[in-house]
Amino acid sequence: MNRTPLKELIHTEGGLVLPGVANALTARIAEDLGFPAVYLTGAGVANTFLGLPDMGLLSLSEMAAHVRAVTDAVEVPVVVDADTGFGNAVSVARTVQVLEKAGAAGIQLEDQIAPKRCGHFEGQEVISITEMQQKIRAAVEHRRSEETCIIARTDARAQHGLTEALKRAAGYAEAGADILFIEGLHSREELAQAGRAVPDVPKLANLVEGGKTPLLPKEELVAMGYSIILFANAAMQGAIRGSQKVLQALRETGSLDSVIAELAPWEERQRLVRKPHFDQLELRYSAEND
Repeated sequence: MNRTPLKELIHTEGGLVLPGVANALTARIAEDLGFPAVYLTGAGVANTFLGLPDMGLLSLSEMAAHVRAVTDAVEVPVVVDADTGFGNAVSVARTVQVLEKAGAAGIQLEDQIAPKRCGHFEGQEVISITEMQQKIRAAVEHRRSEETCIIARTDARAQHGLTEALKRAAGYAEAGADILFIEGLHSREELAQAGRAVPDVPKLANLVEGGKTPLLPKEELVAMGYSIILFANAAMQGAIRGSQKVLQALRETGSLDSVIAELAPWEERQRLVRKPHFDQLELRYSAEND
């Protein structure tokens, strides 16, 4: 297991590819494939747990429960999408403590007005720079460990343009953010400008299929100045497509014959959820072995 702290991983040579996960099983798959960290996506949890869009409908308690499940399931660091922090700066102080206690190694906060919207939807509105800086200060001052990364995201590009977004990123770095996340960039040129901003602070690029930001190669983004390349919903989108294909065949034919190759084998499924480990525990603690 890779237990390298997140603050070290963000300096990975060649960039850190961060996969989004919506649940503990997906986190185990990512860890099993060798990813050194995972990102618990708020959009993914809203979509898979509630069957609802990413429009600020999750509660802190719901997200904390998912954090605990994921951090119990994997050893790698878990970055958590905390949306707007579930309230004002005072609320953020509690949010950080709750999520950190649940196991979060990194906590992302954004500057949208609540209820927030997915960064690739239309209609995001943002709070003032000063209010967001206070949220970041509250997060930094109330984290239990200096190793917990505070990620500051700005959604100002949507309504106020790139210049305002870059100004906010610099202000959030001044407030103590460890990582900067400028969301909803529209072009290669905008990505390059944002990558050059605040050069002494690591930056995150979020790539979403179907979103506003072009899907550039990792190497190009790293050369632009990004330390983390986030694919927040790729795994979930793959799971949706796979589920649709299998279930459509099942509905149309009443059989799995045509899609059997699309299914993970029984043994692989049980390996991923560590059934052999629990079989050994049952054997060890069975009454017959007393």
